[in-house]
Amino acid sequence: ALNILLPVTLSSFICLFLCSSIEGPYVGSWKGPTASAEDVYDPKPQAPETELPTEEIQPTTVETYDRLGKLPAATHILDSILNNYDYKLRPGIGERPTVVTVELSVNTLGPISILDMEYTIDITFYQTWYDERLRYNGSFESFVLNGNLVSLLWVPDTFFRNSKRTQEHSITMPNQMVRIYKDGKVLYTIRMTIDAGCSLHMVKFPMDSHSCPLSFSSFSYPVSDIIYKWDNFTLEINENNSWKLFQFDFTGVSNSTETIATLAGDFMVMTLFFNVSRRFGFVAFQNYVPSSVTTMISWISFWLKKDSAPARTSLGITSVLTMTTLGTFSRKNFPRVSYITALDFYIAICFVFCFCALMEFAVLNFLTYNRTHPRGSPKLRHPRIHVRAPTPPRIPDPESFVCDIEDSEEEEEEESDEEDEGPSCPARQAVRPSRASSPGGCCRWCRRYCCMVPGCDGSSWQQGRLFIHVYRLDNYSRVIFPVTFFFFNVLYWLVCLNL
Repeated sequence: ALNILLPVTLSSFICLFLCSSIEGPYVGSWKGPTASAEDVYDPKPQAPETELPTEEIQPTTVETYDRLGKLPAATHILDSILNNYDYKLRPGIGERPTVVTVELSVNTLGPISILDMEYTIDITFYQTWYDERLRYNGSFESFVLNGNLVSLLWVPDTFFRNSKRTQEHSITMPNQMVRIYKDGKVLYTIRMTIDAGCSLHMVKFPMDSHSCPLSFSSFSYPVSDIIYKWDNFTLEINENNSWKLFQFDFTGVSNSTETIATLAGDFMVMTLFFNVSRRFGFVAFQNYVPSSVTTMISWISFWLKKDSAPARTSLGITSVLTMTTLGTFSRKNFPRVSYITALDFYIAICFVFCFCALMEFAVLNFLTYNRTHPRGSPKLRHPRIHVRAPTPPRIPDPESFVCDIEDSEEEEEEESDEEDEGPSCPARQAVRPSRASSPGGCCRWCRRYCCMVPGCDGSSWQQGRLFIHVYRLDNYSRVIFPVTFFFFNVLYWLVCLNL
């Protein structure tokens, strides 16, 4: 009897031990989940499989269905609306046009290339329309589909008409998204960078302002199929971002809507205009200041002596060449337009001033040394005719005239302050008659209104004419050039800033 009871007792003890070891983990595993776990899909690692009674497995199955019930429901809704959906056909085909509401968000604007006449813009493009085929019933307000599923839906074939290059961002996934609402509303969002053309009118450069357009429309659907409209013209401008306008300031934005006729039909075109104005500081220090300073430097020759021909000539030629270099430099990064700009006109006038300063010395040198000998050279006066006797009288040879030599250093001041009568040697006057005796061409016209001192003293016909002293051209230039340049600048800036 003892041998029979001992195995029964051991088997009962082992059975009780095994039941207690299985029941412990089972009870503890159901105390972990909370109420928030029903809303978030977050599966936990599963315990090793154990043989449990049927009545103990049933609660686990019910709990898992409650936690993951929304995922099968969302899958069922998407499958039901996409199974019979034809993405090749637009909504409302054959009944009414599809209305697409457009909105823009500008991430970055610029830079603006003057040479290529284009600008770069980074935007997030929003398009909204209604598609009755996507309506559904359920507890979900909307579904979000990423870029990989956009091809399953119909989207407008919008393209940018004045774009030269367009880049769609795809890091780390394609930057596009579709949101579907319960009532069939669809929101399509895409981010892109566009290099768009912008016709720059540079007549008022550098006081110019421009409106760079961004035009878009449907590529294949005419106005009878697709109608675009603004969402109350809400344009988000993120000026806090790193805009790259550099030489320009953003002044505002405007829009327009028009319908254009093509061979494929009438299309609705929407256009945004980004208004910018040029910053004047950069161009002023690069062009206006050097041009003005170079023009003023050319006036230094008016304070140099007439005898300093190398210095005055070098200064004048250097000023002209500098203005030529500045004119070329201003056109280096400039489009090859067929008209002149405000800056070109200013540099051209400065070039004329520098050239006139060089020509003033040439005229002064010609008039001075055409009438008298150079300074420091002997001056010929009191001619004496030597006639040999007893030869018969004959007409004296002008070349045989001999004049007395006098040093001209004592009379330098008299020539500059008093009205000199030119060369007093009669022989020189006979060989080279003065201009008063043989005026012609332009000089004849000038002599009708002005008189060139000293060649016109004591004549009665000079009454009421303007007297110009030949040897005082430098004195006249010291006043005429700065005053003329000053009035030119006043008139130039008044006209340019008020246009």
